[in-house]
Amino acid sequence: ESSKGMVVSTHPVASAVGLEILKKGGNAIDAAVAVNFALAVCHPAAGNIGGGGFLVYRDAKGQNFALDYREKAPLKGHRDMYLDEKGNIIPGKSFVGIFSAGVPGTVAGMVEMHRKFGKLAWSELVAPSIELAKNGVVLTEKEARGLNRNKADFIKENPGKSYLIKMDTVTWKMGEKLIQTDLAETLTRIAAKKLKGFYAGKTADLLVAEMERQGGLISKKDLRKYRAVWRQPITQAYKNYQIIGMPPPSSGGIALAQLMQMVEKYPLASWGAASDSTIQVMVEAERRVYADRAKWLGDPDFVKVPVSELMDPSYVGQRMKTMSFDHATPSKEVAAGDFPAYESPETTHYSIVDEEGNAVSITTTLNNSYGSKVFVGGAGFLLNDEMDDFSAKAGVPNLYGLIGTKANEIQPQKRMLSSMTPTIITENNQLKMVVGTPGGSTIITSVFQVVLNVLEMKMNMQQAVEFPRFHHQWLPEQTRFEPKRFSEDQFSRLKSKGYEFSPTTAIGLVEGILILPSGKRQGGADSRGDDTVSAY
Repeated sequence: ESSKGMVVSTHPVASAVGLEILKKGGNAIDAAVAVNFALAVCHPAAGNIGGGGFLVYRDAKGQNFALDYREKAPLKGHRDMYLDEKGNIIPGKSFVGIFSAGVPGTVAGMVEMHRKFGKLAWSELVAPSIELAKNGVVLTEKEARGLNRNKADFIKENPGKSYLIKMDTVTWKMGEKLIQTDLAETLTRIAAKKLKGFYAGKTADLLVAEMERQGGLISKKDLRKYRAVWRQPITQAYKNYQIIGMPPPSSGGIALAQLMQMVEKYPLASWGAASDSTIQVMVEAERRVYADRAKWLGDPDFVKVPVSELMDPSYVGQRMKTMSFDHATPSKEVAAGDFPAYESPETTHYSIVDEEGNAVSITTTLNNSYGSKVFVGGAGFLLNDEMDDFSAKAGVPNLYGLIGTKANEIQPQKRMLSSMTPTIITENNQLKMVVGTPGGSTIITSVFQVVLNVLEMKMNMQQAVEFPRFHHQWLPEQTRFEPKRFSEDQFSRLKSKGYEFSPTTAIGLVEGILILPSGKRQGGADSRGDDTVSAY
C-alpha cells in the first residue's frame, strides 16, 4: 500500500523505472511512456516498440480518455492473403514470420499521449530504456526460459542475424545480462526525433529493408500514414460503480460492459466466488458475450459496430433468459444477437496511479509470445504478429480459437480486433480500481473475474489477482480452468449438467491498483509471472 504513486507492471525493472519518473515529478502518463519503453527492453516477449496497444486514462478531474494505437493491416494486405489456391488457411502464415506483421502503432501512441498529457521532457522518459538496452538488463528466470524456448524460431526467422540468439549450445540463464546495442540506438533516435525517429529516417529504412529482404508487406507509405486515434471510452454503470473501458477495435470494453450487466441481478456476493451458481452464471454470460464478439466487433473506421445496441439493457437482459441452472446451454444453441446493422497469450499490461490521482490502464502487445519472431535487422526490435487477430477466413478459429466474421476480415489500413481490456472503475465518481491483463482471448474473462472478486467478493487487490481463474469463449465448448479452481465434487456436479472442462496451467497476468477508503493505493501483482508493484 502507498499514499502517493504506484506502478504495477509485469517486470520489476519496468515498475522501478515508472516509479522513478513519478518521484521526479512526472505524472501517470509520463510514467506510462517510460514503462512502455523499459518493457520493450526487459520484457521482449510482449513489451515492444514493434507492436501496438490501448490506453484508458482518467485524469484527476474525472475526465475519461481512450487512445487507440493498435496495429494496422499494410496497404498491400487483402482479405485472402493467408489462403491457398483452394481457399484454405495456410498453417502458421498469419502468426509467425515476416508476413504476419501489421504496421506498428506503439511509438505513435506514446508520442500522442505525451503530447496531450505529459509533463516531463520526452527525452527524459526514453532515457532509462536506452541505458537498460546499452548496459544490459538482468534476466529473470521467466525471461531466460522464454528466450530459450523460442530460440529455434528466432534462428529460423532471422537468417544471418544474432539478436538474443546463442547459435551454439549455450542457453540463457537467470542472472545473465541481456545487452541490446542496436535497440539502444533505435531508442536513441526515438528519444531525439519522436515519430520521425521510428516512422521515418534510419529506423524506417531498416524496417522496410527487412520487409524487402524477407518478402514482407509493410512499406514506407504504411509507416508515414500511421496515426494513433483518440476514441470515446465505453462506460457502463454497475450498481454504484462506473466501468470505463476501451471501445472497438478492442472488444474488451463492450464485452466487459455486457458481462457486468448480465450478472448484476444475481446475488453473487451471497453465493460466493466458489459456488456452482456463481460459476454457472459467469460461464453462461461469457458464452453469450463471445458469440456477439465473433459476429459484430471490428474496426469502427471500417464497419458499423452496433455499440449502443450490444450494451442496451433490454437486449443484454434478454440474452440471459435462455440460461438454466439445470443444465449448460450448448454453444451451438447460442447465436449472436441480431441487429439492423451491418464483425497472445503474450500481451502485457500495466496500471499506474500518480499522487494527484491521474490513472492509467494500458495493455500493449506483439500478439503471440515474441510476436512474429522477426527482428528488424540493424534496429534490434521484434515485429508483431497481429495479422492473426484478423479473421483470415470467416468461421475458422485463429491462434486463440476465436471465431470471426466479415466485420473483422482483412482490409488495407484496417485495425484488427483485439481482446485487450484496459479498465478503470470509479465508485460514486471517485477512482476505485485500475486493472488489466495479458492473455489473448482470456483477457476479457480474467478482468471480469478480478473485478467481481473485488466488487462482489470483497477480496483485497492481491487476493483478487491470485484467485484461480476459468475461461469460456463460446467456441470451443470447453471451460478452461487453472489448478485448484474447482473441487472434484464440483466437477462432478457441473459435468452432470453438461459442462465440459479443459485444464490449463495459468490464465492471465493481472495488474491491479485498488483505491482504499482511506485514499491509499493497494497494489496487486500476479504471481503467475514476474509482476511487481512499485510504490512510494
